[in-house]
Amino acid sequence: MDDQAGQRRVVIIGGGFAGLFTARALRRAPVQVTLIDRAAHHLFQPLLYQCSTGILSEGKITAPLRELLRKHRNVECVLAEVTGIDPEQRQVQARRPGGERMEFGYDYLVVAAGVEQSYFGHDEFARYAPGMKSVEDALVIRRRVFGAFEMAESATDPAERTRWLTFALVGAGPTGVELAGQIREVATKTLRSEYRHIAPEDARVLLFDGGDAPLASFGPVLSGKAAAALTKLGVEQHMHSIVTQVDGTGLLVRDKDGKVTRYEAGTVLWAAGVAAPAVATAIVKATGAKCDRGGRIMVGKDLTVPGYPEIYVPGDLMCLDGLPGVAEVAMQGGLYVGGHIRHAAEGHPSDKPFRYRDLGSAAYISRGSAVVSVGKLHFSGFIGWWVWLFVHIGFLTGFRNRIGAILSWWFAFTRDLRRERTYTVREVGIVRDVYASPPPSPANDG
Repeated sequence: MDDQAGQRRVVIIGGGFAGLFTARALRRAPVQVTLIDRAAHHLFQPLLYQCSTGILSEGKITAPLRELLRKHRNVECVLAEVTGIDPEQRQVQARRPGGERMEFGYDYLVVAAGVEQSYFGHDEFARYAPGMKSVEDALVIRRRVFGAFEMAESATDPAERTRWLTFALVGAGPTGVELAGQIREVATKTLRSEYRHIAPEDARVLLFDGGDAPLASFGPVLSGKAAAALTKLGVEQHMHSIVTQVDGTGLLVRDKDGKVTRYEAGTVLWAAGVAAPAVATAIVKATGAKCDRGGRIMVGKDLTVPGYPEIYVPGDLMCLDGLPGVAEVAMQGGLYVGGHIRHAAEGHPSDKPFRYRDLGSAAYISRGSAVVSVGKLHFSGFIGWWVWLFVHIGFLTGFRNRIGAILSWWFAFTRDLRRERTYTVREVGIVRDVYASPPPSPANDG
């Protein structure tokens, strides 16, 4: 990108909703924008569970950032992982795939890196219980879910077969509820006539949560309807339950009376919490900013870090007035930050505070059943499902993705077909993480 004298430099960390909407809001602003993302695609996280259960391909819930921003001539996209910042020198430190270090100067910094899965201090659980925050996570879960039925089909020991047909999900928020409902739907509809030695509909789906009810944030009415829908679907709900150990064959759970019970399960999935990524910790350390227990950065009413008016934090990493880490908060935060920077760059700074307009929450349970909360309006069952459908079509990024999702949903909802069930059976490539240093080349023998 050509350097234009007099233009301010804006660095955006992350290409999620907050980062993408900030970049879009700066399209005609007199600034140069560098968007740094470690994956180079925008991900529609609310539909990751449909990718992991075979309804949608990863291509239908992602879009290349370069394609989305190709008409934004003042935006440059960089594939890199941000490792820290120097707020005094106004520099961002990052590394390219392979480990090479890079630096980017800025006049304004937008930290929109998103969040990661939290295991509440038990990171060792991650090996056995994957979370769902990225495309990689969704593909791992797809392999484990559909692979479990294959393992059960070939098992000769009844106990082993039962274990493979038992799925345990930790966390009864939207992600856990949606995954639980979809696994039961896979077992009772999609796979019901494909196996010869097992009855897929015998699969048990166990849902564990430390709270009182599933989808508690939706309020008691919708939470109760969600619980009833899950029960009808065959999901076994274990509330007031804390997972204390996870291993390769199951998990230990402590109930409200302190009794610890072991559940044998071939597949354990984690959807119980979020935490800030390492870059957020580095920024907090560099700026002295305060953060909440999950590591989210506390910001002022203008979404800036106190003492650093040039550093903005919209999206999931933002801690302000108890706002949830959902897509709509990130979108509105990104638009606000982009407008705030544009006004400042044009010489007309604004002191208007950020105001979030709550457009509601939605959770899909099964075909024909969802719960939606929009202000004082509550929808559930079939009507809620239709509202959910239109809301998610509108939020998907790109015309191609919308049409692709509609076609996939048509076959999945009318004919119980899930075409996106392919999964790999081994690691691909020479390194597990592209940001790790590559293995040394073998020495030549002469």
